[in-house]
Amino acid sequence: MSVLTLQIVLTIAAALVGTGLFGALSQQSIVMVMMGLELVVNGVLLAAGSAWYFLTPQLPDAQVLILMATVVMAVEMAMGFAVALAIYRAQQVDTVDAAGELGG
Repeated sequence: MSVLTLQIVLTIAAALVGTGLFGALSQQSIVMVMMGLELVVNGVLLAAGSAWYFLTPQLPDAQVLILMATVVMAVEMAMGFAVALAIYRAQQVDTVDAAGELGG
């Protein structure tokens, strides 16, 4: 008997997306914006994975896709932090509004 249902998991995913969207739109720090976007992507991955798990549990396609998306997301966040560090080193800026371009 499973306690988690599709509705509960999708509610948690929607809460993650909502929290991440609020965080990405309300913060000025580059790192906080990236953390908000990370929450949004995690919510989408949770929704997609749970939908596949509850609708077609016999197929392993969802597991492979979620694993690949998680790996791509980790690489994307590492690249994002590298760009944020490069902007900070070049301009001594850590807010989104002041970080116009990298070369400045």
